[in-house]
Amino acid sequence: MKNKPVPILGLIAFVAIANAGDDSILWYDKPATDWEKEALPIGNGRIGAMVFGGVAAERLQIAEKSLWTGGPGTEGGYDYGLPAESQAALMGSIRGKLLDGATLAPEEVAKQLGRKMHNYGDYQSFGDLLIESAGGEGEVSDYRRELDLDTGVARVKFKQGTNGIRREYFVSYPDQVLVGRWYSTGTQKLRLRFAVPGNRSAQTQLEAGSKGARLSVSGALKSNGLRYAAELLVIPDCGSVTADGDALRFEGDCPLTFILSARTNYQMRYPDYREAGADPAARARADGNDAATRRYGLLAQRHGEDHRQLYGRVKLDLGSPAAKVSTDRLRASYGSGNAAADRALEQLYFNFGRYLLIASSRAGSLPANLQGVWNDKATPPWNADYHVNINLQMNYWPSEVANLAETAGPLWDFVDHLVEPGKLAAQRYFGAPGWTMFLNTNIWGYVGPIDWPTAFWQPEASAWLAQHFYEHYLFSRDEKFLKTRAWPVMKGATEFWLAALVVDPRDGKLVVSPSYSPEHGPFTAGAAMSQQIVADLFTNAAQAARLVGDKAFAARVDAALAKLDPGLHIGKWGQLQEWKVDLDDPKDDHRHVSHLFALHPGRAIDPVSNPELAAAARKTLDTRGDASTGWSRAWKINFWARLRDGDRAHKLLEGLLRDSTLPNLWDTHPPFQIDGNFGATAGIIEMLLQSQHDEIQVLPALPKAWPKGSISGIRARGDVTVGMSWDTCGIRELTLDAGHAGPVAVRAALFDGEFQSAAPLKGKGVRRTFTARAGNHYVFTRTAACAAAL
Repeated sequence: MKNKPVPILGLIAFVAIANAGDDSILWYDKPATDWEKEALPIGNGRIGAMVFGGVAAERLQIAEKSLWTGGPGTEGGYDYGLPAESQAALMGSIRGKLLDGATLAPEEVAKQLGRKMHNYGDYQSFGDLLIESAGGEGEVSDYRRELDLDTGVARVKFKQGTNGIRREYFVSYPDQVLVGRWYSTGTQKLRLRFAVPGNRSAQTQLEAGSKGARLSVSGALKSNGLRYAAELLVIPDCGSVTADGDALRFEGDCPLTFILSARTNYQMRYPDYREAGADPAARARADGNDAATRRYGLLAQRHGEDHRQLYGRVKLDLGSPAAKVSTDRLRASYGSGNAAADRALEQLYFNFGRYLLIASSRAGSLPANLQGVWNDKATPPWNADYHVNINLQMNYWPSEVANLAETAGPLWDFVDHLVEPGKLAAQRYFGAPGWTMFLNTNIWGYVGPIDWPTAFWQPEASAWLAQHFYEHYLFSRDEKFLKTRAWPVMKGATEFWLAALVVDPRDGKLVVSPSYSPEHGPFTAGAAMSQQIVADLFTNAAQAARLVGDKAFAARVDAALAKLDPGLHIGKWGQLQEWKVDLDDPKDDHRHVSHLFALHPGRAIDPVSNPELAAAARKTLDTRGDASTGWSRAWKINFWARLRDGDRAHKLLEGLLRDSTLPNLWDTHPPFQIDGNFGATAGIIEMLLQSQHDEIQVLPALPKAWPKGSISGIRARGDVTVGMSWDTCGIRELTLDAGHAGPVAVRAALFDGEFQSAAPLKGKGVRRTFTARAGNHYVFTRTAACAAAL
């Protein structure tokens, strides 16, 4: 049979994608066999897929973020983690002991206040799209499996005998479907089926015709009745598709396109999380049918344009050419002495972090969970839920600084829906107004404590989550967002703490009690992290209250802030104390360094304004050490960047890439946990740009390992977009794009030498100010020659 040429539109799409810069491509020379370590992730926020790239059989493992067991509708009921009766008396008893100076073991407190997770549930794998290829003969050569971060397309290509084969996959946000395209210079003989996990059953229907075929899968989870459905459309450029049992068969000499849609009847609305009358099968069919009205080239174009308008905003260049070895080899050889290869991996890892956030958090989806959107298990680690003692928050650290504010929309929606059950948590545990929650939550609005002694108590979680709302205002200066979205959440969290704080008889200060430093030590009154988070909330709330015109509330917060213990105490061996009483052990190397919240993501500790506290934070970090789990290393990158120690921050990045990064560049706790990817991505920007003290700080923590480079498109508070290039003499050029009019303060070594300015500057030395006009582009260039670079 005569082979048909590849359609020119598909070839153009292939060439455009293949020409993407290698600093945005992960690639491998063999198929993946391990989901966690080797498969490549694609996603659109709601749907995720893992690409294995098999030769004779391809596996695309599918996840849809709302497919959860547990919750309302489960046999035995669901209580949102809350007791039916008030716990105020019990809380008072425990609080009294702590205020008298006692320390209580976590097991003792958990026995009294903890609760078993009742029908909490787990995030579920949606299933596997399996494609068997029987058309290939001969040896396989020139194999390449790749993920193009610039376009959000995964690709597999190889030769088999005399045939050339290419396969492309992406999950489209505009069209809400997974799309695949298979090309071959020879005849393709394919069998496609969708397999649901073995722990549940589903109904499968097939329809085949001359213009393509459809495979429909639908069912409901036994545990809670949540309904789900998937539609697979198979559309060949020639020939026909036939039904074969529970599969579809295709044989032909032309490319084949397939489209997969997936839906459930979940809705994020307390207390009823199943949408009444919703038909996920009809929605999945509509998604697929709509996408099928567009040819593959248009589907790829729509996906690519949507993805690039987010991913393409930021560009990092660490002065190294792209690596010529596969990504797994590049990571395995990291730190072995090849500086150029190390810079290439660091640059790729930074780009991968931005890619993962785009792929796992888009408007209309749930927020990125502990695994983003990807999951292949019925009982994933930690339920693949939302831990709010650092992990969920860390997921969104890059959203503002990396110019991806749109990806934070799911976080804001999620927090909004936690407010109502959070009001019950505040009432039943503290007898307080406002809202709060504890250590972890799920898609069903869980807000109570669990019974794991070392990780169940974090009533400051609402205050920490509120920080993200105010941070968006600080970065965007969006007054409407502040008034309509941020302020209600912030005010409710603040009202809770205004009522829940108690007076410490030791010094008359307001403290949190019971208080616990996450996963470490005893229960006390006034642990450092608790105090620092509440102080951060009150500082932000007082500012926000004045901005929205609520002066009376601002005065209340100011008064409480003046009486609040800020949680910033220096201990007997020079450390920043983890507890109000000096209990710190200098031999302790625990992975949580929670009592440095005020350094990052808070802003109360600063090397310039309070060097004594900064020195104490440094002492704590030195004592705890660098080695740790992935997310902990990522947080420490940010800590050292805030301490203006770029070399130490880079050392933490080295450790994370060497010891806590898998071959597919996913972060590992272990096991895989995505927050380390996001935390390190944000940390790289913190090394190059900071803006937490009403000034833009340029290259505050540049390591010696990055003697030259550039970055563009990153964001500073005050609605300023920043670009810069540097060499061994420091900044060569700095660009600032102002989104709003007003004063801008910049701290840069550039201003301590000869430079050309695009704006009239005030001040002397490294800190200068000017008044920006909205929409203006400002360029500052070093004019002195760099002798060190010659």
